[in-house]
Amino acid sequence: MDASPIGVDEAGRGCLAGPVMAGAVLFPPGFDHASRLPGLDDSKKLSPARREALARIIREQALAFGLGLAWQEEVDALNIQNATFRAMSRAVLALAASLPFLPPLVPLWIDGPRVIPCAHWKNCLPVPAPGHPACALQAAALRLPPLLPPSPAPPPQQAFVDGDARLPVIAAASILAKTARDALMTRLDSFFPGYGFARHKGYGTRAHQDALARQGPCPLHRRTFRRVRPEQIPLLREEDG
Repeated sequence: MDASPIGVDEAGRGCLAGPVMAGAVLFPPGFDHASRLPGLDDSKKLSPARREALARIIREQALAFGLGLAWQEEVDALNIQNATFRAMSRAVLALAASLPFLPPLVPLWIDGPRVIPCAHWKNCLPVPAPGHPACALQAAALRLPPLLPPSPAPPPQQAFVDGDARLPVIAAASILAKTARDALMTRLDSFFPGYGFARHKGYGTRAHQDALARQGPCPLHRRTFRRVRPEQIPLLREEDG
């Protein structure tokens, strides 16, 4: 029997604040997603309650799973595409670290148009955020593995556009990433009050833009995103009006 694929997906790519999060999940060979995970779908199409219920089942029934993130500092330094690749790499490493033995040539099925470039497998170690209020939450919230040596060569990979809507294993990864990120942003709301992170999770809602116009960016904001740049915020509010 062919090896079961590892599904990989991200959450938070389009946010104005907070990290981009990735999930990776591996199910046992022959796993029946339809009967054991009824209602499984792209995380964006599910209610928060349904996502949380499915995430619990996924964590219980998966052979292994992993979570990885890239903080907003990396998003600003690398751009969102490269930061997403880093987060995905870390999620796969976290999954591998949770298993005593990972069969060789387990393929990665990645949501999106591109696979993870080789360079990111050589630079995908978990990056702490020194002095960041969220630093203490990182290991506990995400169960990141200890530092691992970079993979000498990327595993076999295949990219699927709209994979989270087409392939159950990628949908499962999207749910793990989304629920983990939502929980983290809810906890970070108390560190950075007044922005409403517990409600909108960093997405560019009207309430979030109002908070940016009122308070300016905080350390969680992605400073390279146009709608976060201080000179753009008053203009955006005028356009909304």
